[in-house]
Amino acid sequence: MTGSLNASIGQWFLARGDVPLPYTVSQGARVGRAGLLTVSHVEGAVWVGGAAITRIVGEVAM
Repeated sequence: MTGSLNASIGQWFLARGDVPLPYTVSQGARVGRAGLLTVSHVEGAVWVGGAAITRIVGEVAM
């Protein structure tokens, strides 16, 4: 899963009351990058946080 998908699922869980927020999700294990994300609820919004490593840097020219 990605962080953006976890944000969407977190909103769905929040609306349904299925899972209490905050909770922790692991991702990337199958590709050798086991990471942890925390999904929380802050002032009406779902937040996804965790450690990150920049892999690509660049600019978009218009």
